Amino acid sequence: MSTGERLVFAGGVIRTMDPAAPTAEAVAVEGSRIAAVGTLDEVRSRVGRAERIDLQGRLLLPGFIDAHNHYLATGESMASVDVRFPAVGSTGELVRAIAAAAQKIPPGQWIRAWGFDHAKYGDRRPPNRWDLDGATTRHPVAVSHISGHCVLVNSMALSLRGIDEFAPDPAGGVFAREPDGRLSGLCEDSAMGLVLPVAVGIGSHGPNFHTQAPLEELVSAAERAGRAFVAAGLTTVCDAQVTSRELEAYREARRLGRLPVRTVCMPLSHQLDSYQAIGLAGPLGDDWLSIGAMKFYADGSLIGGTAAFSAPYGEHGEFAGSLFWEPEAFGVAIAQAHQAGWQIGVHAQGDRAIGMTLKALGAACAAHPRPDPRHRIEHAGFPTPAQIDRMAELGVLTINQPTYLRDSGDEFLLRLGGRAHRLLPLRDQLDRGVTVVLSSDSDVASFRPLDTIANAVHRRTARGSAIGADQRLSVEEALRAHTADAAFAMRRERDIGSIKAGKLADLVALERDLAGLHPSDIPGVPVWMTVIDGAIVHQANH
Repeated sequence: MSTGERLVFAGGVIRTMDPAAPTAEAVAVEGSRIAAVGTLDEVRSRVGRAERIDLQGRLLLPGFIDAHNHYLATGESMASVDVRFPAVGSTGELVRAIAAAAQKIPPGQWIRAWGFDHAKYGDRRPPNRWDLDGATTRHPVAVSHISGHCVLVNSMALSLRGIDEFAPDPAGGVFAREPDGRLSGLCEDSAMGLVLPVAVGIGSHGPNFHTQAPLEELVSAAERAGRAFVAAGLTTVCDAQVTSRELEAYREARRLGRLPVRTVCMPLSHQLDSYQAIGLAGPLGDDWLSIGAMKFYADGSLIGGTAAFSAPYGEHGEFAGSLFWEPEAFGVAIAQAHQAGWQIGVHAQGDRAIGMTLKALGAACAAHPRPDPRHRIEHAGFPTPAQIDRMAELGVLTINQPTYLRDSGDEFLLRLGGRAHRLLPLRDQLDRGVTVVLSSDSDVASFRPLDTIANAVHRRTARGSAIGADQRLSVEEALRAHTADAAFAMRRERDIGSIKAGKLADLVALERDLAGLHPSDIPGVPVWMTVIDGAIVHQANH
């Protein structure tokens, strides 16, 4: 790996994402910063003798930035039993996967699995705890749904956690039930925190996947995911739900030199009072590990069926959605965070939740004006045209995950009908002046930026159906949304997001230019090189 003391990149296509100079012939890097951008002669005169990196026709871009990612959870899921579709495509296959894992784990030890999606099963029946009991009655089992917003547990897990068969639903969550009222084992949103062995209590502030684990295991998870991110061309990642558990792991990984990517942390809202008590509000930190916006949840999951729409959805209109907050209390909390100086990121999927979010943000900004609060709506799944106009008025950004449209688009078309074509209306948002950011929401979806970009450009479901074709982005727009605009969403535009002299030297080189490619070919373009802080941290075939 190069130390990156002096490098000159030339001989390919260079797209800077800098509106003042969108393309260049060469880029010079000195130490951790970009020293010069321009013609080859210009950059050579700036840095003198340097190592030449011949791009050989490849595409050089700013390093990709993932503005909404569950970094540590991604690393943990990589070590869990993988039950994602299509490898696991039925309840029977799920049970067999858990039974196989039970053969390798001592009795009494938790079995953790990740990624089941019963909406893709032939009968679409949610599996239940008795199904899991068929795999093992000697281990507590927790199988996370692909949405990250619900978990399926077996009877032993409920018993171990002291959950009665007829336990009431907690605030902000739901226990799925059989017709006789008994718990089925499927636990949604804040109910997750009651059935899992959690390390941090977050109450009804979101889905609690912050389970107990040794610090060394968490550091290994951060390193595992970080190395995969770097190989995919990511140079900065924002963890969109951070508690003391995650922050401690990132700090320790950083201390040990095992944090491969720049990491921005979004503290979860249950910590608002604690941060305010010591007078702290983001942004805070350094170029490598920092605290950014504060994360709130308004509603549940679009994939999991708990997003809050103004009209029910589902094959039979069975999904009403749920809110984590009563609107009045939500408005008070948002005002408190805004007045304290926080940038705020609110998870809001359905139009009912987006409306509640915009009302709270608008009231907070009116009561406590301050320049450029740059608040964010995470996901923004189904905003109405009027809500998009209000976003533009308030300067609210949307942080979008178009890979949902591929992975779950067929289910969206079934559950939402014509409304599915209004999901993630990226074109309408851009046309109305809203800053559109692309991200992954890994581990819910692929963390690979080229997958995200392809799905924003293509808008096709896994089965090939168009979904909101009029809302497609161009390749150039999608690249900007995953680089420069992602940096803007994290208030890091002065340092990262474009190739410009003085900025941090975070770069990615792809084997070929994306311009003119069919969208379906974009995910297959290899990442040739990733550079962070001027150092080559990944190179294909090395």
